[in-house]
Amino acid sequence: MTTSIPLPLTQFVVKMHSRCDLACDHCYVYEHADRSWSSRPKVIADGIMAKAAERIGEHAAAHRLPAVRVVLHGGEPLLAGPDRLRRAAETLRAALPPGCALDLRIHTNGVLLSRAFCTLFAELDLKVGISLDGDRAANDRHRRFADGRSSHPQVLRAVGLLNEPGYRHLFAGLLCTMDVRNDPVAVYRALAELRPPAVDFLLPHATWEDPPERPAGPGSTPYADWLLTVHRLWEADGRPFAVRTFESVHRTLRGLSSLTESLGLEPSDLAVLETDGTFEQADSLKTAYDGAPATGMNVFAHSIDDLARHPGIAARQSGLAGLSEACRACSVVRSCGGGLYAHRYRRDDGGGSFDHPSVYCGDLMTFINGLAGSGGPAAGPAEPSRPGAEPLLPGALTPSQLDELARGYGGADTVAALGRSQLALTRALLAAAWDASGQGRPEAWALLSALDTEAPAAVDAVLAHPYARAWAARRLAGDLPVGLGPLAALAAAAAVRAGRGDAVPVPVRGGWLHLPTVGRIAVPDGEAVVTGRADGFEVRAGDGSVFTAPDEPLRRIRLAGGWTVALEDTDPLRDSHDHPVADRLPDGELLAWTGALREAWELLGRDLPGYAEGIGAGLTTVTPLRPGPAGRDVSSAARQAYGAVAIARPATAPTLALLLAHEFQHVKLGAVLDLSDVYDRADDTLYLAPWRPDPRPLEGLLQGTYAHLAVTEYWGTRTLAYDGLPGEAAHRARAQFALWRRYTAEAVERLAGSGSLTGTGLRFADGMRATVAPWLALPLPAAAEQAADRVRRERAGV
Repeated sequence: MTTSIPLPLTQFVVKMHSRCDLACDHCYVYEHADRSWSSRPKVIADGIMAKAAERIGEHAAAHRLPAVRVVLHGGEPLLAGPDRLRRAAETLRAALPPGCALDLRIHTNGVLLSRAFCTLFAELDLKVGISLDGDRAANDRHRRFADGRSSHPQVLRAVGLLNEPGYRHLFAGLLCTMDVRNDPVAVYRALAELRPPAVDFLLPHATWEDPPERPAGPGSTPYADWLLTVHRLWEADGRPFAVRTFESVHRTLRGLSSLTESLGLEPSDLAVLETDGTFEQADSLKTAYDGAPATGMNVFAHSIDDLARHPGIAARQSGLAGLSEACRACSVVRSCGGGLYAHRYRRDDGGGSFDHPSVYCGDLMTFINGLAGSGGPAAGPAEPSRPGAEPLLPGALTPSQLDELARGYGGADTVAALGRSQLALTRALLAAAWDASGQGRPEAWALLSALDTEAPAAVDAVLAHPYARAWAARRLAGDLPVGLGPLAALAAAAAVRAGRGDAVPVPVRGGWLHLPTVGRIAVPDGEAVVTGRADGFEVRAGDGSVFTAPDEPLRRIRLAGGWTVALEDTDPLRDSHDHPVADRLPDGELLAWTGALREAWELLGRDLPGYAEGIGAGLTTVTPLRPGPAGRDVSSAARQAYGAVAIARPATAPTLALLLAHEFQHVKLGAVLDLSDVYDRADDTLYLAPWRPDPRPLEGLLQGTYAHLAVTEYWGTRTLAYDGLPGEAAHRARAQFALWRRYTAEAVERLAGSGSLTGTGLRFADGMRATVAPWLALPLPAAAEQAADRVRRERAGV
């Protein structure tokens, strides 16, 4: 992608009121270095709000954003009053282009929250986050009125309102700023008793010039100890609410994206609009020095693309390259990400910079290493200590998770369990492929084994790449004529991620050296030596030439909600699917894919929420295929490439959403079949699937039926959305729904009557039947049923 195209901003904090009714002594707006609040208007003018909405709408349209998040903030935003808040919400929603959803939120201290406000927010679909630091003693340590009175009773009253059945859907969660003098057990229990949907535990803002409190003195890690205590309680309670800090570390340790800008290497996509119409960077920068968040830009003179190109914004989007040398050399950098940008500030010879580790560096390392070794549900059962240990995880799925999958669904935890079992199987297949080679113990294998002990997160991230397992499976099947070069490439990629300085010889054929999860480098044939470094890697070719960056990096797309998916167009083993793969995507096609995936992801969240969560947790890779004949939609999932689907980009985003859901059903079921005997594998009978003219083996019928659960629900939800509406799109949705619900129901009964399903297989048949039953009961117009009958007769050749 060319540098002229900025990374889009998708989150906007809009300051509705610049004053507050509390006097919290840890507030970053009023109590830290920046004093710009004192010269700004108290409330945002309607004209400024209208121009801001116009700018956000332009940006969303230009980048084909499926959704933007706007947080109404302050000061205390409720001081702006209900009329101004209503106008802001309506103005923002009206300015967005068709197909772009508004995720609208307000962050408040809760003191002024009333039933009238909640009724308004329900009308506006505006979610509410509340600041609360724990029990009364913890909250009153900082969050008081100017005269010293407690705010705790008012905040509890506000949370009680949000927990009422009519308003519960508005409750976004609690924000708790840590103070290590507060008892973590008491804080956790007080928050958990309020039944929040989510809690964010925030480190108090600090810099090297204004460091955080450390009661035990320098070198101690009280914030890590506090968080680890809360984490143990959270795990023991079965994770009763979401915690982005904990979940982000668990995700990044598995090679996935972070959910918060304070952790991980994902680019920041946030900007702030002040009450006077000026654009600023993240509010947390107010803790560094006076004027630190300023950009010199305003809503009337500058677009959001202009803002996205600002050096300060770009610095928070540059990943590993934007970190200090010490951070780049750190073993936990891919989870830590250097910590929150503001917490890196330190005065130096140049007057001050953010080119330093976080002032919480020791706490972050202790905390991340603590979670990496916690053995909690996110980490799963203990992994083998080297590639090739015991392949399958006994009890990988709980009975409730198996039932969840049997119905066609699978939430984040369930799909994560599948992923862990697949990672274990990949390790076993790699070991078997190596053992079958009979080539002793070369450097690459020895390094991979050593890294698996010393930098397991680096190895896991590489071995979770879908085509690592594809190589091992194809080699064991005798379908791959090349030698062990791909194994050396896996070891090299893990060494690059670990950044320890290990050198790995890798054979090069065809002029390209491919490093899984990194990309490929144009290198002369022969042998190249790949050396991982703290700031990247070095490739030294046989002719002496040196390369330090991929010519064609693996490109990742960040979607709403923190899901990141790779567009894999460099891996030579991506041809594991049944259709020809596309060549390297040019910039224009990459942009088209980016927009289509963003729109499709938004549609999945709206139309298939029961499937979307699992897709976000388990689908890491989309491999572009070449277009099918005569524009026919083409897609595929490979049994030995868990986490990937291959698709030729269809003409519309709804079709892409349907293909993603359909193919990920195959991915999930394939993982289940690797864990459990679902049917009698000795059954060689061929079965007719209602949607195909040719008979299929039993597994083929099972796979098709399972995939079409998602297809049925997709058309069912679209039928409900079109309820009572005329037009061709509505008629087509009803006809497709009529067709696929009947096809799927028939296929379930054919499976159940085969006599070859095991107890687990019958459990799946019961689950699929239960999922289809409500759709069968939904009444449809006669025209839809007649259209479905015509298609059935045509496919049957009648």
